[in-house]
Amino acid sequence: MVYLSSFLFSDKTVRNPNIYPYNVFARKAEKVLLFRPVTILYGNNASGKSTMLNIIANKLKLEGLEYATSNMFGSTSYFMQFIDECQYSLGEDEEGMPVAIPKGSRYIKSEDILYEIKKIQQEQILADGYVYEHIRRGMPKGQRESLKNSYKMKKDLECLAFAQEKYSNGETTLQMLEDYLEPDALYLLDEPEVSLSPANQVALAEQLNKMARFLGCQFIISTHSPFMLGTLNAKIYDLDTGELEEKKWTELANVRYFYEFFRKYREEFENH
Repeated sequence: MVYLSSFLFSDKTVRNPNIYPYNVFARKAEKVLLFRPVTILYGNNASGKSTMLNIIANKLKLEGLEYATSNMFGSTSYFMQFIDECQYSLGEDEEGMPVAIPKGSRYIKSEDILYEIKKIQQEQILADGYVYEHIRRGMPKGQRESLKNSYKMKKDLECLAFAQEKYSNGETTLQMLEDYLEPDALYLLDEPEVSLSPANQVALAEQLNKMARFLGCQFIISTHSPFMLGTLNAKIYDLDTGELEEKKWTELANVRYFYEFFRKYREEFENH
């Protein structure tokens, strides 16, 4: 399913070339991103892929968005000004009518995943996160007060603490994403492979493929993992080029680096 069909970043300029986020997109203005059920924003560090996801999240007002503070160049909120100047189009249903961005759609950052893992590791943070999750799901204040320090909360926290001891960070990440991702929604995922082994990265990518194909989900993912890139049935934009070129995963610099590295030691693998 395609809920977000396209996104056009602002082509406006400002006098100071260092103002964020205008400086990030100086070479990418007037480039339209066209989305499929799974779309990847590939790029090395500082390529702007996380910034792109956050701008899209802000434009669509998705849960998980992050605001950027005004910078040292004055009181103007250039970040919000830039977002206002961006444009997007929605997908269409079978009758050709625009679809709405589904409730429950969200932006999930690698920092969110690491925080959830850390939350499991700290008792007070664990308790705060437990209550916050019920707030997020709409539990009335009165019920939340009754929940605090209840026997149910105590037992649930014991189970979460046990899970932390039983499962690795990677397994915790997979479980957390499984809990977060629901059918019929748009998800922006910023490097979801954090803490995952190559095998688990492939497992996650295969799960995302299934959710996009059978459960009505759309994913826009930032990653430079060759295992994610090679497994996801995705359209890939290379942010390391000024033209936002669409490329095959085997053409990407990071993937080519892995290929050349292992080819260099090919004999050692074959003679083992």
